[in-house]
Amino acid sequence: MVTVGIAGITGKFASLIVKNLLNNPNTTIRGFCRNPSKLPESLRSSPRVTTIQGNSDDLDALRTFVRTCSVVICCYLGDNNLMENGQKLLIDACALENVPRYIASDYCVDFTKLNYGDHPAKDPMKAVKAYLDTKDNVAGVHVLIGAFMETFWSGYFGVWDEKELKLRYWGDGDEVWESTTYETAAEYVASVAVDENAVGLQHFLGDRRSIRQIADDFEEVYGRKPQLERLGSKNDLYNTMQGIFKKDPGNIYAYLAMFYQYYCINGQTYLKADLDNVKYPHVKPVSFKQFMLEHGMEELADAYQNAGLSG
Repeated sequence: MVTVGIAGITGKFASLIVKNLLNNPNTTIRGFCRNPSKLPESLRSSPRVTTIQGNSDDLDALRTFVRTCSVVICCYLGDNNLMENGQKLLIDACALENVPRYIASDYCVDFTKLNYGDHPAKDPMKAVKAYLDTKDNVAGVHVLIGAFMETFWSGYFGVWDEKELKLRYWGDGDEVWESTTYETAAEYVASVAVDENAVGLQHFLGDRRSIRQIADDFEEVYGRKPQLERLGSKNDLYNTMQGIFKKDPGNIYAYLAMFYQYYCINGQTYLKADLDNVKYPHVKPVSFKQFMLEHGMEELADAYQNAGLSG
């Protein structure tokens, strides 16, 4: 029996991981969160799911949570303090309780290829990886999936304009987007969690397509041709996002999506060519085209909000 701990179990991505883990009869789950009532009743009522209530800065509560776990998955989502210091304390708890593996809350883009200061939201991931590397009895695991496909279509990201039927982009339009759905990513994380040999960097991906190819897929699926609106060069994007960041670094919503766009398309943080998908052939990655086939055109922009809510 494998006991999987999930910190931040009430989040949408965590809920998808739980659903996948419950498909394995040899798995039990220990969840950690501030408010267990936020976990869907269908999961909370499972005899194989136990929740421990506590705060991310409470080492005693964290030790109680991770005790007896075979692996701990971090699904924290919050400010840089939580993503760095919150994870470090969770790693300390794992070390104290001899949990052999820790799956960090990384996921988007290969942050290991970034320098500190390149991407405001990825500095904590670099710090957490470096911290894990100092632990002799806890092996770090880093699941990297490109960008979440639902986020690509969201209004927040600013690529898809459903009212104008436009795909807005920076660059020349031939830059490749690496993307994976929440569901596919959760399946891979669940598979990694029960595979005691899975350590270090794990690269999984749903699809690699340029904005022009995505537009062609769109027309084939929906029978309507989206407009392609070029916003500027990659260098224009870089200068724009840096200008906004330097003017008001505290207003992350004004610039963070731009940083993700830039590092999604500039080639610096692409995943390796020989992906780790082959390790888990039972997982069937969803392509951009398949994602569109599974969603009405009017559902694309809200897919991010609805991820993890069905089932």
